[in-house]
Amino acid sequence: MKSKFISILAMILGLIIIIFPVMGIIGVADLIGLSILLISIYLLVVGVAIIDYNKTGAILDLALGMILLFLSICLIFNAGLLGFLAQITLYLAGITLIIVGLVSLINNRQSRYGFYIGIAGVVLGLLYIVIGTYVADPIILGVLIGAWLVISGILRLMDG
Repeated sequence: MKSKFISILAMILGLIIIIFPVMGIIGVADLIGLSILLISIYLLVVGVAIIDYNKTGAILDLALGMILLFLSICLIFNAGLLGFLAQITLYLAGITLIIVGLVSLINNRQSRYGFYIGIAGVVLGLLYIVIGTYVADPIILGVLIGAWLVISGILRLMDG
């Protein structure tokens, strides 16, 4: 039951991220903040779900989720922070996606599709950095994070 809930949650959060950039309602700081917020929610739920059988992975997920939660709230509610982080924001989101992918690799070694979830996070994080460096379009960048969440949800659903 936990696995299906987490899978569906990942897909819903991913679709939210994919839909919001298309609507063009929110700014770059809010988009990145929202993306990081949804990833943090996902990590916090996964951390609580796996704490019974994978304490190290759960602690990693919970710690990373809390850090990302703090960062996302700061980005969403403090527009001045974006000015401070403007040079590194794209890299920060890409690096975050890579770190989340690596944590997924560590946590899901026994899972049939866990390896692919981690690899997708690392590849999409690298792609995020490359596209962010040359294109810097928040719509494309938001879709990459949403794609990772949808891929993670689908693979977790297939696994469980």
